[in-house]
Amino acid sequence: MGFGNGALLAVSTGAAISQGQKKEAGDVSLNAPLAVDLFCGLGGWTDGLLAEGYFVVGFDIERHHYGDAKYPAQLILQDVLTLHGRQFKDAALIVASPPCQEFSYMAMPWSRAKAIAAEYRAGVRDVKKLTALFDACFRIQREAIEAAGHFIPLVVENVRGANEWVGRSRWNCGSMHFWGDVPALMPMARHIKEPVDPTNRKKTGGWFYDNYETSHRRWSSKSLKRKAWSAQIAKVPLELSTWVARCFKPI
Repeated sequence: MGFGNGALLAVSTGAAISQGQKKEAGDVSLNAPLAVDLFCGLGGWTDGLLAEGYFVVGFDIERHHYGDAKYPAQLILQDVLTLHGRQFKDAALIVASPPCQEFSYMAMPWSRAKAIAAEYRAGVRDVKKLTALFDACFRIQREAIEAAGHFIPLVVENVRGANEWVGRSRWNCGSMHFWGDVPALMPMARHIKEPVDPTNRKKTGGWFYDNYETSHRRWSSKSLKRKAWSAQIAKVPLELSTWVARCFKPI
């Protein structure tokens, strides 16, 4: 299918993604099921969705393009907090990977990380702000279902450290945890290749813990190399994204 690597698709705020826009985007099959990828990054979710024949639209606040690595489908640069679920009333599936850095940081055994977590627990910091992007995914799903008049599944990926703040995940594969409408049957986790730091051959069972120290010593927090590394390591493995896509693909 001609989804156009990383092409920007113009969608008015609040407007639904239409068949006409699918045609403009170069999709050769207007009957392809629509999937929405929130906080899409480099498109770990999208890779599997495309492989299963979905028409995919990704949302992020910036374009991730690092050499040959870039988002593989239609991209809309927009803050997810400004989205309304009625835009996705025709979606067959919504997936999301909200930012995980703060959840990951607070799970670390460092005094500063522990102090920040304690401030959230004590009410000094606002937990609602901490979970705002995660919560927005489920708000969007509720709005999409209301507009569609039928159920639309949502699967959200994040890190183990998020469990304390957003509730227990339904399934995990190593350091990646999943919430929402996770299929009852998932692949055996030991057969799935977890993300690997391309600059370090060791396996990243917990990417933040295993790689934070070495990565921030190599590169500054604003360097392109560090952004590329972070985006790559955060990708949902193809085996998982393909499985979820297949489970929810309309017959």
